[in-house]
Amino acid sequence: MPANTTASSGTTGSTGGKTGRKKGRRARLIVIVLVLALVAGIGYGAFWSVSTVRASYPQTTGSIKIDGLDGNVDVKRDSYGIPQLYADTDADLFRAQGFVQAQDRFWEMDVRRHMTAGRLSEMFGSGQVDTDSFLRTLGWRKVAQEEYDNVLSADTKKNLQAYADGVNAYLKGRDGKDISVEYAALGLTNDYKPDEWTPVDSVAWLKAMAWDLRGNMQDEIDRSLMTSRLDAKKIEDLYPPYPYKKHKPIVEGGAISSVTGKFDPAATPSSSGLGSDTVQGATEGVNTQLASLSDTLDQIPALLGPNGNGIGSNSWVVSGQYTTTGKPLLANDPHLAPQLPSLWYQMGLHCREISAKCQYDTAGYTFSGMPGVIIGHNQDIAWGFTNLGADVTDLFLEKVSGDGYLYDGKIKPFTTREETIKVAGGKSRTITVRETNNGPLVSDRSSELETVGQKAPVGNSAPDRADGYAVALKWTALDPGKSMDAVFELNRAKDFKSFRAAAEHFEVPSQNLIYADTKNNIGYQAPGKIPVRLQGDGTMPSPGWSSEYGWKKDPVPFYELPYEYNPKRGYIVTANQPVIDEKYPHLLTKDWGYGTRSQRINDLIQSKIKGGGKISTEDMQKMQMDNTSEIAALLVPELMKINISDKSVREAQKLLEGWDYTQESDSAAAAYFNAVWRNILKLAFGNKLPKEMRVKGECLNVPRADSSGPVDEQGKLVRECGRRDADTAQPDGGDRWYQVVANLMDDPNSDWWKSPRSGRDTATENRDQLFARAMTDARWELTAKLGKDITTWSWGRLHQLTLKNQTLGTEGPGLLQRVLNRGPWNIGGGEAAVNATGWNAAGGYDVVWVPSMRMVVNVGDWDKSRWINLTGASGHAFAAHYTDQTDKWVKGELLDWSFGTNAVTKSTTDTLTLKP
Repeated sequence: MPANTTASSGTTGSTGGKTGRKKGRRARLIVIVLVLALVAGIGYGAFWSVSTVRASYPQTTGSIKIDGLDGNVDVKRDSYGIPQLYADTDADLFRAQGFVQAQDRFWEMDVRRHMTAGRLSEMFGSGQVDTDSFLRTLGWRKVAQEEYDNVLSADTKKNLQAYADGVNAYLKGRDGKDISVEYAALGLTNDYKPDEWTPVDSVAWLKAMAWDLRGNMQDEIDRSLMTSRLDAKKIEDLYPPYPYKKHKPIVEGGAISSVTGKFDPAATPSSSGLGSDTVQGATEGVNTQLASLSDTLDQIPALLGPNGNGIGSNSWVVSGQYTTTGKPLLANDPHLAPQLPSLWYQMGLHCREISAKCQYDTAGYTFSGMPGVIIGHNQDIAWGFTNLGADVTDLFLEKVSGDGYLYDGKIKPFTTREETIKVAGGKSRTITVRETNNGPLVSDRSSELETVGQKAPVGNSAPDRADGYAVALKWTALDPGKSMDAVFELNRAKDFKSFRAAAEHFEVPSQNLIYADTKNNIGYQAPGKIPVRLQGDGTMPSPGWSSEYGWKKDPVPFYELPYEYNPKRGYIVTANQPVIDEKYPHLLTKDWGYGTRSQRINDLIQSKIKGGGKISTEDMQKMQMDNTSEIAALLVPELMKINISDKSVREAQKLLEGWDYTQESDSAAAAYFNAVWRNILKLAFGNKLPKEMRVKGECLNVPRADSSGPVDEQGKLVRECGRRDADTAQPDGGDRWYQVVANLMDDPNSDWWKSPRSGRDTATENRDQLFARAMTDARWELTAKLGKDITTWSWGRLHQLTLKNQTLGTEGPGLLQRVLNRGPWNIGGGEAAVNATGWNAAGGYDVVWVPSMRMVVNVGDWDKSRWINLTGASGHAFAAHYTDQTDKWVKGELLDWSFGTNAVTKSTTDTLTLKP
């Protein structure tokens, strides 16, 4: 036992409670399997005993002494290991939060802080140098340090320090194997030992959040890449305008008042005059550097989702006038990358008495490594998040020369800094980071960029290209901000006024914030540091050599950002659709989600209300699991009209007869339709995109004029292979592609429907021919994957979720991966459904993002709220609470969420007391 702990009762490693004992047998079996695997040679010939595996299990009963506490803190865990903390001061509360999260999740916390600091090479060796170099160039850790030193409030710093003290109290006296089994594995090849936790480690995590939720950066790159293969009109076809007449925005009224200059939900909007202002001439032909940047982005760990693509979320709140409880109901389910352990950590933070020295009584979802609650409720209000999707990044082409860059006809010197990357088992590497007035040169991190632009055609507005252009990144998150202040302010907020005051400080990442309180008020606020551009609309890279471009000094003022408070309709829905209609005068982004999920939620709420019914907690839960496919409703009637002569294909086509467009796991119709959809996208669009956007390793023949490479015997076609990871390739099949296809349905002879001959397939000249070919291709694809007998087909057999340990589970030896990872599970739902179990149509059918948690908050009657996590409370791969919520998550079930003292006491199975 570590020197700084003493157990007065209970046993170190005890999980306690009936459920813990019930699951103990399975946990022991997993431990035995691990030991056998390691003895068999996985651990480089090392022997691990069962005690090694179990050494890091947390103590959950008895008592532990911790230096620095002012009084006792009780840690009460329920049968799923979810902790509720009770303390008498803020400092003790956050100190205990740090200790308990380190008990369950320190390996995850440690890897995460090394990622945000660009120090993965210290843990995992030279294979991470390129990733570290890119992250050092972005400078997340540097900005986080500036925030802590110069921007954050004194109270926030105290809370961060208390949290760090709690983490370090846990680490004190412990070897790596006593912290997590992964350290024992790492110790076989590396003498790495964890450093102490610092407050800046916590702050830096917000930069990782902001990066994965950065908005349209990938779309900006993709549009530029498309110029090598498609003309401007065709690119516009693939990025259609938002269908405001069909899908509602979040805020359905209001404008910036001409009297007060502030946003007024009751004001009448006038035309904004915002239009497209791209900078085409200066950016054509820069594909080499942008393709290389895109490749680099694919290598950066995506903690929240596949490089930002597809990341969405649902949240909605219904006023008490339409609920069975008479008080608001609030639902939230962020769609993020599936990972093990889950990104979220459920927790309650309770002051025994609310006072000036102890201000918190809140519970919800937290991030391991960061104090406070991110999404949840306190005793007065509840709140939820979805990604607003504001365009907060711009790429700038820079004309570099020697030690400087061109700006308004003069050469300005770079701002530079040296970064040393320590490498486990190797020599340290030193890089030089160069910055222009538009941000760091992200193109410096690729050797492919040394000769870029030598053949790139550019417009007359561009300077002589010489050795080519560099690419700089301008991003709001690279300026110090107050988002960490906002977390604590949200946790303490009492009403809509204090909620909005907290939202003003939530600068990055920009999120949609929904609200409800015990006085039956509901609301919404769009926060965030959103840039105002001098020229351009952020959809294409801008010229960095002219002061006519760039951003104004000040972002959009908070008081001009849209909000709603008790709208007449009685509910608010946010699901990544536009915040407000196109008459709003500020450009938030041009790359919104296309409103498929949000409109479906709107429709479900309206149908209940118009029918005279009241919405219950169970209704909210059912809405979260709605898996209706909007694109199926559009396409299936047309697919059924097509005359299919092949008996086997006709047999598959009949699956769609009478299908209700729901994507249940056991549905053969959903399996076949989604395969048809995937093949429609491939034939109509995917094969016409540049190689930089297509799936890595998938090859096709293209006209010689469009590419370079091995030429066929006739000298006309070139064999060209895709370059992008399957999870991020295009067309991904999301609701932007729904809108693309919907716009083309009335033009059956569009060039998009033309597809060349391939193998045994004939060329297609119109829509119905392409649909027939897609139905045929889908039939044989599923025959290969699922078998010839269509009665055995099911969507879940195609659409599977595998949870992977984020380090050894993805990079370790195969047998060890199988021991650490979990799954697969057969999953229902689908892309752009409310139950958004996302898959990338270009890459395959596997689940690549999910509702990472689900909650339904029963405002005012908090103990009737419900919640679920994707995995479990524990990050210890062989503990009972590693994935003990996953089966229920798959079924759409929710757990009881205790909040009040009596309810928590009743649900408690283990109590640990932390003592001074």
